[in-house]
Amino acid sequence: MPKPTLVLVDDSDEVRALVRTRLQLSGEFEIVGEGRDGAEAIGLAYRHEPDLLLMDTSMPTMDGLEALPAVLTLAPETKVVIFTGFEERGLADAARDLGAADFIEKSIRIDQLADRLLDALGTRPASDRPSTRNRLRVVGSPEERHEDGIDPAEQKVLDEHLERFREVFERAAIGMATLTLNGSVVRANAALAELMQCQPVDLVGVDYGQLTEGEGDALDAGLEAISLRGESMVTFEHRLPDVAGRTVRVTLAPIRDSKDQPLYVFAQVQDISAQLQAEDDLRRSEELFRMLVTAVRDYAIYMLDPQGNVASWNAGAQRIKGYSADEVIGKNFRIFYPEQERETHHPEQNLAIALHDGAFAEEGWRVRKDGSQFWASVVITAVYGEDGKHLGFAKITRDQTEQRLYEDQHQLAVEQQTHLLAVTAHELRTPTAVIEGSASLLQEQWQRLTDADRVQLLSGISTSAHRLQRLVTDLATASRLQNDALVLRPEGLTLGALLTTSIERTRAANNGAQVQLDLEDDVSFVADAGRLAQAVDNLLDNAIRHGRAPVTATGRATESGVEIRVSDTGPGVPADLVPHLFDRFAVAGRTGGTGLGLFLVREIARGHGGDVTYEPPSEKGPASFVLCLPYEPVEATLRIAAVR
Repeated sequence: MPKPTLVLVDDSDEVRALVRTRLQLSGEFEIVGEGRDGAEAIGLAYRHEPDLLLMDTSMPTMDGLEALPAVLTLAPETKVVIFTGFEERGLADAARDLGAADFIEKSIRIDQLADRLLDALGTRPASDRPSTRNRLRVVGSPEERHEDGIDPAEQKVLDEHLERFREVFERAAIGMATLTLNGSVVRANAALAELMQCQPVDLVGVDYGQLTEGEGDALDAGLEAISLRGESMVTFEHRLPDVAGRTVRVTLAPIRDSKDQPLYVFAQVQDISAQLQAEDDLRRSEELFRMLVTAVRDYAIYMLDPQGNVASWNAGAQRIKGYSADEVIGKNFRIFYPEQERETHHPEQNLAIALHDGAFAEEGWRVRKDGSQFWASVVITAVYGEDGKHLGFAKITRDQTEQRLYEDQHQLAVEQQTHLLAVTAHELRTPTAVIEGSASLLQEQWQRLTDADRVQLLSGISTSAHRLQRLVTDLATASRLQNDALVLRPEGLTLGALLTTSIERTRAANNGAQVQLDLEDDVSFVADAGRLAQAVDNLLDNAIRHGRAPVTATGRATESGVEIRVSDTGPGVPADLVPHLFDRFAVAGRTGGTGLGLFLVREIARGHGGDVTYEPPSEKGPASFVLCLPYEPVEATLRIAAVR
């Protein structure tokens, strides 16, 4: 009897390789085609008409749910099984409603996948099928893990971090959702469901564009910027459906795989209605009192004649703009605008709009007498006499520079939080899946695997475990810095031992990467060995990940302490990133990472009384990071201050 034919569709090369190997070893299926997105799935289904098509949900160009109806139309005899990393009951129901034969989460034990697919085909008697309890890997008690052959102690750390992320997502006060690359909701938290006046399960499978009250083009443009142009953050606003006067700001951030390809999109949805209403109320209040509060110092309130010349001047105008009444009355108000706006006749256009509409309001840069600029909130109102004759304009200006800076900082904090959550989710999910799948294959199929297969799987386990360890360490250190609670514990150590140990760790974690040691002086000094090792490890990993082999770690003594130099032969850091290289969450375009590594190196160095600098490649030498430390920290025990 011929084997059932199968087509495998997933945009992750690693996942396809793992599933293909497992199914081939099972001997149950003939794999006749592979694809990377929903559009390819449709073509493969039409070409091969396979017995079974195993398809991911979130993929570029077209996701699995979008492709499913077309696949079943072109290949009606094909059984389609959705294979997804999203653990959401509502998504499973949506897939089955569209005609999927089964919905399998990627957390399934890989050795059970072949049996589950045979069940979907209906080719085995019910008595031969494994029980429902064993079909999916269930995170349960330590006893359950022991019965399934899983060591609770080895899995505990990973599960704790996954559970913390789920709690943050579900309990967040701000609306959050996970979208496919084409905008379909696959998971939504309670806060988002409350904004949309429904239950979280009601949002699963819905195109988020349908929730934007006519702003679907903004969503599509944002998803295109992420998928095709590699943007790391996109923001847009839309009104809430069926809720009068409510507006939200949506921030989109991609979750990327180890090759920097987007897997899906994390969305944060924040209600800004109160903020917008407050701004509208402020403008109305300023206009209402424009002619009455002539002595107020917080507002520049003055009159213009019909040609735009200053006719009156109050104390607030003098304080904000720097001119006295004698210096400015009779001059045209163009002097308050930047040169580029005067060249485009922007001041005259403002008066024309106010004359036509009755009033004009905007925010923008204005110029003081001394030439400095400030961010102004401006209202211009046309003034008429009782006989209807146009008398001129009332102009109210408020200095909003501090508020603008605060809003910029707040927006940056929101974007950084979204980025960190998105990166943490991806950095946890992919390595755990690779470790579990690879370990299972090695344990159960050791004799049937080739030496090359074993080396590849063991390498994947080692790399994934190192990624998780580095992520946990960096997040813990950054958290202590945020709470101003990281304390150094100095001890005696030698430069040679420190560098040798770090190089060995880096080689082991990166498949024997080319890392050389150039020890000019093996000198003893005092430092926190653990924190300093973390800083050196970060520099070495940074060079391997973003530079070019070979990487060289050089250690030498200086007049005041020790110098550690990490160099590589790559092109160096992009010039536009250099000024922000050691800032928190600074990342270079689509290179990935949390943006914490170099920030932590700087803080650890400064905590010891030293510093770290970057030297771009030149005729004198390759690109290098130089860590300088004194022979002994400034104090015996020193608390590192966080950068706010």
